Amino acid sequence: MEPQEVARYWEANADAWSRLSRAGYDIYRDALNTPAFLAMLPPVAGLDGLDIGCGEGTNTRALAGLGARMQAIDIAPSFIHHAQAMETADPRGIGFAVGDAMALPYPDAGFDFATAFMCLMDMPDQGRALREAQRVLRPGGFLQFSILHPCFVPPHRKVLRDADGTVRAVEVGDYFAATDGRVETWWFSTLPEAERARVPPFRVPRFHRTLSGWVQLIIAAGFAIEAFGEPSADAELALAQPVVADTRVAPLFLHIRARKP
Repeated sequence: MEPQEVARYWEANADAWSRLSRAGYDIYRDALNTPAFLAMLPPVAGLDGLDIGCGEGTNTRALAGLGARMQAIDIAPSFIHHAQAMETADPRGIGFAVGDAMALPYPDAGFDFATAFMCLMDMPDQGRALREAQRVLRPGGFLQFSILHPCFVPPHRKVLRDADGTVRAVEVGDYFAATDGRVETWWFSTLPEAERARVPPFRVPRFHRTLSGWVQLIIAAGFAIEAFGEPSADAELALAQPVVADTRVAPLFLHIRARKP
């Protein structure tokens, strides 16, 4: 799948995604994934950061809230429109721009760190995106990114539950089947039926790679892997937000931090 086609899918998703995520329906992000990502992040106060694939800007704003001087890009103009509207209403000093992660519109060695929240697995040339991130980092800078866990969210994943709804196991398959733009269709898990009747489901091109494939791409881009994270809901969170209880059985997300020598 060509980058232009991927961009069209995300542009089509952007308005509904922005509205529904800001309405609190992206429970996995808000309750588990982003908090765990920020907990793993080194101190960024006073640093120049780039948020790659920023979407509607919620996570970029969290980084600015930690004291980083942020720039952010996304391939979908409507995402940048929504992000900029929030920045105008409540300024955090963030510069938002439309841009492609595989051809970053920034000079070499301009940032102390870069982040990419849940976007690299949706890019057709992940190696090129990693090389671009490495290029714009200063020596000693780091990239921290989150993706769907390659081992536990391959092309086939099914959560198995007992009769009372308790998560018993996660069934996975087709781990070695690389996908090059297979379009997956879904809503946020907690979206009510009334909302599902109002908006079409998201259509997301997916580019699955094995864990070893990701490691090879990271190393080939010139990074040294520094840390892995696999967020899992604790018992209290799973009770308060049952939708994330499956992450107590097997992780849904993988966090990776890699540093430029």
